[in-house]
Amino acid sequence: MTDQPKQVGGGRKTLGDFAPKLADLTDDVLFADVWNRTELPARDRSLITVAVLATGEDTDQLRFHLGRAIENGLTQDELIEAITHVAFYAGWPKGMAAMGVAKELFAPE
Repeated sequence: MTDQPKQVGGGRKTLGDFAPKLADLTDDVLFADVWNRTELPARDRSLITVAVLATGEDTDQLRFHLGRAIENGLTQDELIEAITHVAFYAGWPKGMAAMGVAKELFAPE
């Protein structure tokens, strides 16, 4: 699985001057290490991440990770289907909130 794009975090860019330790951990541990492990491709990691964020109603992070999921090879249709599936296991309001974020990002203007 070495042909997948290297995953890079944006912790230092977004929080480096305000919360440098969290920024370092985000970039150096979460992205440089965990996201780039070869046991799962980035596409699968993105699908898992989107599902988990949808179940937790973490809509700000979901917004970022839906875009990352597209970069990692998932399609809009696959992401919409994943959120639909999650709605029945995590709860309807969580699924609807996640789908609202997806619609903001994917729906044509």
